[in-house]
Amino acid sequence: MTTATSKIRPPLNGVDTPTLFATLDAVKANPELAKFQFRATNQWISGTHNRSTIRGFYGAGQEDSTRIADFAYDADHPAVLVGTGNGPTPVEFLLHAIAACLTAGIANVAAARGVPLRAVSSTVEGDIDLLGILGLSDRVRNGYQGIRVTFQISGDAPDEVLRGLVEQSRSRSAVYDVLANGVPVSIDVTTA
Repeated sequence: MTTATSKIRPPLNGVDTPTLFATLDAVKANPELAKFQFRATNQWISGTHNRSTIRGFYGAGQEDSTRIADFAYDADHPAVLVGTGNGPTPVEFLLHAIAACLTAGIANVAAARGVPLRAVSSTVEGDIDLLGILGLSDRVRNGYQGIRVTFQISGDAPDEVLRGLVEQSRSRSAVYDVLANGVPVSIDVTTA
């Protein structure tokens, strides 16, 4: 039987490939380690300006204790949408999320396959019709009507291999999956 550890490669593209394969082996041996819960808290500041804080998560069978500081992200709307421009809009964070998830996946897949990368960049565009958000049309959805991701990638491999890295990343991307297939969202409210 071939295991992931039999394919171990040295670190490549900034990816700790030995740890990547060790993680694959550990999860294969104990699938419960694959269960993760990520969390964020959010606080309204003023108008459409708010701040999300991310720190802890549960994964690999335990609460994470490796992050030494909170990650804080401000969100707001631009003035044309009644905001003050203190941060990107929430829908722009979705564009960042898909670009970041796909790019990280490309780096991991390339390292696992032994493909040295020289550069990876992307442009992400999303189209929204405000008629839905503003409640002016029941036929226009509130969210993106479409998202386009364009990658520029170069590395020491033929074009078809580089394109395959992007495809493998897409096929395993959690953010792509959520955006393409949706996910149940529940909302609970406590009033004071």
